[in-house]
Amino acid sequence: MLWTGGSLAFVLVATAGAGYFYLQHLAGNIDTTDVGDAGASSFKKDEAFNILVVGTDKRTGEGNDGYGDKGSLGHADTTILLHVSKDRSNATAMSIPRDLIVDIPDCQTKKDDGSKETVPGLQGVRFNRSLGESGRDAGCTMRTVKEATGIQPHHFMMADFNAVKTLTSAVDGVEVCVSRPVNDKQSKLVLPAGESTVEGERALAFLRTRKSFGNSGDLDRIKVQQQFLGSLMRKMSSSDTLTNPKKLLNLAEAATKALTVDSAIGDVGTLKDVALELKKVPPKNITFMTIPVKDNPAETIKATVVVNEDQAPQVFEMIQNDISFTEVKAQEKKEAAAVAARLKGTKSAASEVRVRVLNGGAASGSAQKELDHLQNAEGVLKSENAGNAGTDQAKTTLEYAPEQADQARRLADIMGLSGSAMKPGKSEPNAQGLPTMTLILGKDFKGAGVKLNGGSVKTPGVEKSTADEVKCAN
Repeated sequence: MLWTGGSLAFVLVATAGAGYFYLQHLAGNIDTTDVGDAGASSFKKDEAFNILVVGTDKRTGEGNDGYGDKGSLGHADTTILLHVSKDRSNATAMSIPRDLIVDIPDCQTKKDDGSKETVPGLQGVRFNRSLGESGRDAGCTMRTVKEATGIQPHHFMMADFNAVKTLTSAVDGVEVCVSRPVNDKQSKLVLPAGESTVEGERALAFLRTRKSFGNSGDLDRIKVQQQFLGSLMRKMSSSDTLTNPKKLLNLAEAATKALTVDSAIGDVGTLKDVALELKKVPPKNITFMTIPVKDNPAETIKATVVVNEDQAPQVFEMIQNDISFTEVKAQEKKEAAAVAARLKGTKSAASEVRVRVLNGGAASGSAQKELDHLQNAEGVLKSENAGNAGTDQAKTTLEYAPEQADQARRLADIMGLSGSAMKPGKSEPNAQGLPTMTLILGKDFKGAGVKLNGGSVKTPGVEKSTADEVKCAN
C-alpha cells in the first residue's frame, strides 16, 4: 500500500505549504493496535525488517455484506510475510495459506478499556483462526507466524475489503490478465481473456475469486493475488502516478484510511520512513512465493495443508539470514589492484583443493555444514573440519601459501570470496601432514552453499515470481 507511490505521496504532503496540518489529518486516519512484545518497539531504518501484511475478511463497509463469513470478526484471510533486506537490494513476500495447519500459542491481548487478557492457544488448527476468533488480535497472528516459521515479524499492516476498493480506485485501476474468459457466479467476476483494468468492486472480486483459477483452491488464488500485487506496485511506480499530484494525494488518503498497524509504526512520519525504505528495493528483486506446503496426510478429503519439511526449513533459514531468492548483482568493491589481482589467474580443479575449515564467528555447526557442501556438491574432497578458530572475526578469510594460489582461486570462485578475503601467507599441515589452506568462516558467513558476494544463491525448488513480471492467471 505504501510502496513507491505511497511514499512519494507522503513526501509531497510533507513538503507542501500546509504539509504539517495535512500530515496531522492523515495521522488521524490510521488505526493502531498495541501488540506488546509480539513485535519490535520501534522501526529501524538501518536494519533488515519483516512486516506481516494481513488482509482480513471483515465484512464492514458499504457493499461488503456479500463477502466473507457472516458474523466474522475478521480472520487472517490473506497473509504475506514481507522481508526487506538490510541493504535494500531485495525483498521477499512469502504468502501464508489460510488453510495451513499450525499451532496457535497463548497470546496476550489488550482490550478497549486498557486491561489485558491472555487468549489460550490452539493446536493443529487453520492459520486463519489466529486472528479475530476469541478476541485474538494481530499480535496473536505475529506470534503464530514466529511459532510456525521461526521468523520474527517486526511490524504488521492490516486491511479489509474496503482497502482493495479504495486503493485501486486511487490509482485509476490495476491491470490484470487472464488466460481465458472468466464468468464466476460466486464472486460475480466477469472478464474477457487477455488484459483488463479492474478497480473498486471488480478488483475485490478478482482477488476473492477461487473457482475460476487453477484447481479452484486457495493455493491457486494466492498466485493470482501475488500477480495482482505485482501489478499494483508497477502502477504505483509508473510515471502516470508519480507525476500526478492529485493521484498521489488520493493514494495517501486511501492508504492511511485503509491501514491498521502496530503502535511502533502508527504515525505518518514513521510510515513515510517505512515507505521510503521500501521504495529502494528494485521491483525485479521483489520475490513472491508461498510457504512450501503439502496436503494434510491426516485428511481423506483434502481441505488443509501442512508445512513441507523437505523444502520449508531452507526457505525459512534464507529469510532469517537475509538471503535473496533472486540473483542480486554483487556490489562492486573498491579494492587495490594488487588485492583484486589475487582472483586473476588459473584455477585448479576442485578435486585438487586442499583446505581446512574452521568456525571463526559463524553460527554453531557452520564449519561442518560448509564442509559437507564442499565435499558433496562442489567436489572439494580434500577438505576437513578443523574445529573452532582461536578468535571470532567479522569476515571470512582464506589463508594460503604462494604455491597454492590456483587452489585458492578455485575455492574463491566456489564461495564468492573477494580479493581482500584471500590472505597470502603460509599453509598448515592437515591430518595427513600435507600442506593445506585454512578457511575461517567469519560472522558474514550466511550458510552452506551461499556465496559471500551475494552474486548467486542456490535456492530450493519452490515456485516463485518477481514484481516486475507480467503474468496471466490460468
